[in-house]
Amino acid sequence: MLQATEQGGAGLAVFGAAIGAGLAAIGAGLGIGKIGGSAMEGIARQPEAAGAIQTAMLIIAALIEAVALFAAVICLLISFKL
Repeated sequence: MLQATEQGGAGLAVFGAAIGAGLAAIGAGLGIGKIGGSAMEGIARQPEAAGAIQTAMLIIAALIEAVALFAAVICLLISFKL
């Protein structure tokens, strides 16, 4: 009986880790899409600032990707620990 309870808890933890990894990927996609759209709008309004906008956009996109990768690794650690 105790084993069945532990198995059920492990299944829920793996399910939660999968949901967390999926949400991290969706969040990263939405964030990078928002950055790209805003950068294009800013470049269209001020073409002379295109270089600065593009640099800032790439840095922020890299940070978003790093956070998403960190979240996915944490979810993998949770799922493999059980």
